[in-house]
Amino acid sequence: MIIKKFVPCIYLYNNHAVTSLTDTSVVETDPLRLVRLYNENNADELIVFDMSEGDAEHEAALEMIKDICALAEVDVIGAGNIKRMEDVKKLLYAGCKRAILDYEKESNIAATEEISLKFGCDKLLASYNDPAVLEEHRELLEKYISGLVLMNPHQIRETQEIVCSPFYVQINNIALNKLMEIFAYDNVCGVTGNAINDNYKDILSLKTLCKENGIQVETFEAAYKWADFKKNSDGQVPVVVQDYRTREVLMVAYMNEEAYDQTIRTGKMTYYSRSRQELWLKGETSGHYQYVKSLTADCDMDTILARVSQVGAACHTGARSCFFNEITKKDYQETENPLQVFQEVYDVIKDRKVHPREGSYTNYLFDKGIDKILKKLGEEATEIVIAAKNPGASEVKYEISDFLYHMMVLMAEKDISWEEITTELAKR
Repeated sequence: MIIKKFVPCIYLYNNHAVTSLTDTSVVETDPLRLVRLYNENNADELIVFDMSEGDAEHEAALEMIKDICALAEVDVIGAGNIKRMEDVKKLLYAGCKRAILDYEKESNIAATEEISLKFGCDKLLASYNDPAVLEEHRELLEKYISGLVLMNPHQIRETQEIVCSPFYVQINNIALNKLMEIFAYDNVCGVTGNAINDNYKDILSLKTLCKENGIQVETFEAAYKWADFKKNSDGQVPVVVQDYRTREVLMVAYMNEEAYDQTIRTGKMTYYSRSRQELWLKGETSGHYQYVKSLTADCDMDTILARVSQVGAACHTGARSCFFNEITKKDYQETENPLQVFQEVYDVIKDRKVHPREGSYTNYLFDKGIDKILKKLGEEATEIVIAAKNPGASEVKYEISDFLYHMMVLMAEKDISWEEITTELAKR
């Protein structure tokens, strides 16, 4: 069953958010404010349409998209102003997880195969108004595109009859109860457009309504009930809060049953304030929300480890972490552990080899064999050299990441582990 998503969008014009693709009336001068609101109200993804005109405006839009991607707690999909592969590349460099090719443009259709082979079909969606385009380019779409975006909500049934691919529907005006009818279509994976933008505050209640109607939506599901925990004498459980990226310990707080249930329901850390004796949504007054990435109980089921995306400071003093009063310390060298990142990516690649997934670019490389892997590795090495000749480091970082990914595919193909590589390096 496809998970249904609520996907607001930002129509970006002159670095402002405007009404729609056909109406440039400004609705928000600061698009980042909208991103924060969508974060806070349980949006599942975000689409940004670049409506810029001219090279200078386009570059400014890309900078704004980069800021949007950095701030968004959800995946950002980039669209608009795509004329060639380079434009998709820039969107992905900016931080977009996927890009939308406009199938109203012949140039986008013609470039589909090349772009897909470069970045992978999982990075591409195709937008369209008339389902006839799906009939005409069915083979191309099935092979090189991972999903669709229907820009005309009156063509849902026709799209459903033609393709098996998941598709988003852009809707500008609809009664909220009618969303249930839209989501009832098997292949509809999400709704975007002003129907979501104008009702972002209702996303959480709409998700609840969906679940009550048997529609699967993006929410947290707890593997343990509150009764499964061992509580302290006040009926509470301590929570150790950790930054999910850096693993830095940010704070310790307490949950009661209501706080636990609220955290699971909203995806934002909620505690019980022992001093005020009331429920406490972290960030409600400061804006320094903590977005849940994972909750894990310890072996005795009496403590919770919360890994979160922390907005701003965790401590009421304004410090990033509450733990800054040093008691004593022995001198030691603090080092980051990039190998952890490499190992996590490598593990996913190895898993793809053992458990192939349809549409996976990694499985495409394994299926094509060693010559294809080596060819891609050589191409990515060349891309690094070319990128290094240009000013700035963004392209170099992106191309090195591409190279390392393809190198790990080769390692998995040859069954070489990171431990073997680091051991060999340590000998030199």
